[in-house]
Amino acid sequence: MKKDIHPKYYPATVIKCACGATLETGATKEDIEVEICSQCHPFFTGDKKVVDTAGRVERFKKLAEASAKLKVAKKAKKEAKVTKEKKAPVKKTSLKK
Repeated sequence: MKKDIHPKYYPATVIKCACGATLETGATKEDIEVEICSQCHPFFTGDKKVVDTAGRVERFKKLAEASAKLKVAKKAKKEAKVTKEKKAPVKKTSLKK
């Protein structure tokens, strides 16, 4: 191996997970922090949990509600227009010769 081109190796690197679990391994960084590990990942635990980052589910629900309200308003407007046309008197013209 060439000298002075490789990063420094730390044989006792500690990996810390957001769930509180720690793991000791060797790496080129002294301390590593991760959001999810094998002790809290749904694939390994068998638990189903929704990880909603940035409120995507709430944003989708809000858009769906707004869309439903618009559909109801359009339908009501169309029905009002149809009933208005039905109530309007029809002019009859007679052709007398």
